[in-house]
Amino acid sequence: MTTTPAGVADPAPPTQQRVALMFPGLGDHYVNMGLDLYRLEPVFREQIDRASELLEPELGLDLRSVIYPSPAPEAAAPEDQPSAAPRQGLDLRRMLGRSRSEPSEAEARLNQTRLTQPALFVVELALARLWQSWGLGVGAMIGYSLGEYVAACLAGVLSLEDSLTLVARRAQMIEELPPGAMLAVSLPEEQVAPLLGEHLSLSAINGPELSVVAGPPEAVHELEQRLANSGTATRRVQSSHAFHTPMMAPIAGRLTRLVEGYALKPPQIPYISNVTGAAITAEQATDPAYWAAHLCRPVRFADGLRALAQRPERILLEAGPGQTLSSLAIAHQRGDAAAARLVVASMRHAYDAQPDTAVLLKALSQLRLAGAALEAGSFPALPLHVERGAETAPGPGDEVAETSGLVASAPPEDASAAPQDEPPDNVETQLAASWQRLLSLERVGRDDDFFSLGGNSLVASRLLFRIFKDFRVNVPLRRLYEVRTLAGMAAVIRAMVAEKDGGAAAPSGALPAPGAVPAARTGHAPLRYRLPNGMDIFHQNEAETRHFYEDIFEHRSYVKHGVRIPQGATVFDVGGNIGLFTLFVHTEAPDARIFTFEPAPPLFDLLRRNVAEHRVRAELFNVGISDREREAPFTFYPRSSGMSSFHADEAEEKHVLRTLIANQQRLGMAGMDQILPHSEELLGVRFEATTFTARLRRLSDVIRETGVERIDLLKVDVQKSELEVLEGLDEGDWPRIAQIVLEVHDIGGRLSHLSALLERRGFAITSEQDSLYEGTDIHNIYALRKRR
Repeated sequence: MTTTPAGVADPAPPTQQRVALMFPGLGDHYVNMGLDLYRLEPVFREQIDRASELLEPELGLDLRSVIYPSPAPEAAAPEDQPSAAPRQGLDLRRMLGRSRSEPSEAEARLNQTRLTQPALFVVELALARLWQSWGLGVGAMIGYSLGEYVAACLAGVLSLEDSLTLVARRAQMIEELPPGAMLAVSLPEEQVAPLLGEHLSLSAINGPELSVVAGPPEAVHELEQRLANSGTATRRVQSSHAFHTPMMAPIAGRLTRLVEGYALKPPQIPYISNVTGAAITAEQATDPAYWAAHLCRPVRFADGLRALAQRPERILLEAGPGQTLSSLAIAHQRGDAAAARLVVASMRHAYDAQPDTAVLLKALSQLRLAGAALEAGSFPALPLHVERGAETAPGPGDEVAETSGLVASAPPEDASAAPQDEPPDNVETQLAASWQRLLSLERVGRDDDFFSLGGNSLVASRLLFRIFKDFRVNVPLRRLYEVRTLAGMAAVIRAMVAEKDGGAAAPSGALPAPGAVPAARTGHAPLRYRLPNGMDIFHQNEAETRHFYEDIFEHRSYVKHGVRIPQGATVFDVGGNIGLFTLFVHTEAPDARIFTFEPAPPLFDLLRRNVAEHRVRAELFNVGISDREREAPFTFYPRSSGMSSFHADEAEEKHVLRTLIANQQRLGMAGMDQILPHSEELLGVRFEATTFTARLRRLSDVIRETGVERIDLLKVDVQKSELEVLEGLDEGDWPRIAQIVLEVHDIGGRLSHLSALLERRGFAITSEQDSLYEGTDIHNIYALRKRR
């Protein structure tokens, strides 16, 4: 009878596959890595908490405040919450999708070397421990740069305590060195070498045509310009120093002496060395000088993948942020049947809008289907209501397997729909050819996912270059991560070409809008979000949801100047959006009777879900309210639904948004100096629109049909239709209304007109304009019926 060494999982049954873990290095880290897992998974949270407590004396701070800066971890919100929310107003940085290239204060803090490296180490280790807690059989490992330290810790070469102090002190040493830069280059090692000159060095060899160069920032910039002029795709690596180059040599001796103070042990789980690209030996792992060589020599990751291909493990699992290593592994094994493995990523990329739970559950499903060594009884109890891809997520009412608590993803189809062109263009066919060349594929389908096929940020950069050459449009990198499929990318290109040429816009609904495709039309589960007060809701746009929440729940904008919601009240919510005001009324007066009106089908679907989720006593109407019954076109802006309107006015709405941006800068919102140069691009994103034909009804007709005798509060927020709403009230219904709150667009003296109208109807009037809206025509009116 054999025994299993400490720290090694029990041998997997003969029918189960052991897995090779891959741990990424710096570059794909981001604020709130794994926040959903920290909030929901006890094992992940325990690992983060323990490591952070051990590191606090070393770092002089709680690492959790760096990884999860806002809100505090104890009240952490879902994964799609921003790292640092603005005090008020829309999070324009996030709407514009520029948070990765223009770091916020929280991102800049995380990007400090002395904090980045411990943070990444802790998150990857916690994720690996979570997988192990589910019985994952780990047969081998490979780490990229810092990722090798995670592998060494899991293999027992270093204890957790020693690993943490070593990583933290190593990072502090590196931070003392002169700054450097790193550049990913789509060229093989032999073609890169002649370009290096005196100051640059090869930092990593990631594949046959993927290398990383590093050195002083000015030298890297010069090479970047030369390669751009020659048509070679490059991409900056998110890094503060030139890792794995001679620029690290000044601290090599100090690092060796530091490691000499730790008890190094032979690895109990095999892992691949970055230095040699082969399985690490016991002599290397326990030699302090090896760790200095690891610091200064190139990462030979391509060789490491070849070494993994010789091992029996048939599944590669990436345990860390992003999918860079997964894409490298897919590219490496393409065309080599002997090297073919299932490759799975288990944490989202920074650009990916999915919650971490969705990505993790999909990975778990793939591993189960592939026969990975897992213990069925230890699977996670993650909530099924989080938004997931259609292939892994049950919708409301769908049946779920009782034993596993998740829906396993089906094996990929052998064939996918061929590219479809829209004469006279052949965008999908041309784009498919570029995919095939870049990804070395024989064929691609219109529903294939670029990144699931092995694309990464550098390959995506090469794709953008080809798109520009073929179609003469500059597609932002973020858009590739948002649309991902061949058909989606082709739709973006067509729309940009049409705009550039002054032609007609893409057909309604043809252009995918990130995070904004109406749930009712996609069949996908809508996004879930946890509000700061702990309520879970369905929503479609995080930045706007936070703005509405702050306005309604924190600033209490609809219950000011004497407005109250008494117990048992009857409330009419005209312009309900996703239902946050309806939920607010329910929290203020749980027995209130609420009538909510929302004309846009996507918003009405979310409103309906939120009311059902929280068992609100509400009657819902998928109609608009006006002065007469009719049908009318409704312009719906998925990225800015609060500005959707029956009276869309592009010039007026652009003025409002420009003014909001300027006011946010004036009010001190962080990062606005970086937003202002791109404000016109933001306006373009904001005006991606869908048009619905909506039904309009008179308020008095609804009052009569429902038998309402008294309305304690009438709230109206309808984007330039507020006068029409009031004109739909019969004379005899005015005395039924005790309080009215209106958002008013002061167009043509409407503020004065409405104030006078309400005063004639027996109301005392207060009007105000929020500081965020100064310079726009948007005001609020608070009307309380005068006592007789």
